[in-house]
Amino acid sequence: MDRWTEYELFVKVVELGSVTKAAEALDLSSAAASRHLAALESRLGVRLIERSTRRLFVTEVGKVFYASTKAALTTMQGATEAVSASKNHPAGVLRVTASLSLCLQHILPLVPRFKVLYPDVRLDVVAENRYHDIIDDNIDVALRTRDSEPDSSLVIRRLTDTRRILAASPDYLERNGHPEHPQALAEHQLLLYSYATDPYELTFQREHETLTVPVTPAFESNDGYLLRTIALQGMGILAQPTYVIHDDIAAGRLIPVLTDWDLPRLEINLVYPSRQHLPAKTRVFIDFIVKSFQHLD
Repeated sequence: MDRWTEYELFVKVVELGSVTKAAEALDLSSAAASRHLAALESRLGVRLIERSTRRLFVTEVGKVFYASTKAALTTMQGATEAVSASKNHPAGVLRVTASLSLCLQHILPLVPRFKVLYPDVRLDVVAENRYHDIIDDNIDVALRTRDSEPDSSLVIRRLTDTRRILAASPDYLERNGHPEHPQALAEHQLLLYSYATDPYELTFQREHETLTVPVTPAFESNDGYLLRTIALQGMGILAQPTYVIHDDIAAGRLIPVLTDWDLPRLEINLVYPSRQHLPAKTRVFIDFIVKSFQHLD
C-alpha cells in the first residue's frame, strides 16, 4: 500500500510541480508526502526530483520513471473501473448448467425475456444429466435436484420441490390395466431413470404407511425426456418429476397411476460459488430465476 502511495505521489508531484499540492490532492500531510518521496528514491537508488526552497524539477531518470509509472497507474485505474462496472452492470458470459429436462422446461423458455432485460449478458447453457464441478468447470450457476454438495464452500439456495409421478399412456393402460397397488408394478413394464438415487427400488408413502418396492426396468435411461418419449409410445410406466410430464398429463397423453401413493419429492436448488462479491451477471440471473419459479405450480 505504501508503494502504491509512493507511485501516486510521485506522479502528482510531477504533474502539479509541488510536493505540497500533491500532498493535498492525495489527502496527505506535507511531512508524510516528503517521507514517501524520499522512501521511493531510496529504494530505487536514484534522484527523481531535485528540490530547493525556490524550485522543483524532474531529473532525466525521473522523467523516464514518470512515463512508465503514469502508464501503469492508468492501466490499474482502468482495471479497477472495469471490475467495478462488472459488479454493478450485468455483462459478460454467464455459464449455467442443468439437466436436459430442466433446460428444456425451465431455462430455455425464459431466455428471451432475460435477454431483453440484460442484453449484455451472454448465456452459455450446459445441458447435461451429470453434476459438473462448479469450480473446475467454471460454472456460474447450476440448477440441481439434490439438497447437498460435496464442496461446503458452495451456496445452495432452494427454489422449490417437485412431485414424482408414475404415469403411462392410455394405450398401455388399456392393454395392461391399471396397477392397484405398488406391489403390482412387478407385473408391468417399467421405464426407469438410471441416475436416480436408488434406481431399482421405489419407496411409496400413503398417510402413515411406507412401502419400498424392488423394481426391474424394461427400459432405462439417464434422461427423463427419453423415458417420456418411450412412455408416449405405449412402452410402459415411467416415474418422473412433474416438470417433465406435466403438459402430457394435462393433455391426456399420459395418465397418472397409483395416485393415492406418494414418491419422495425432489428438491430443486440453485448452486453457485459464493454469496459474497457476486458479479452483477450472476446476481441478476439468480434473482430472475427465483422470481420466475415463484409463479410456477
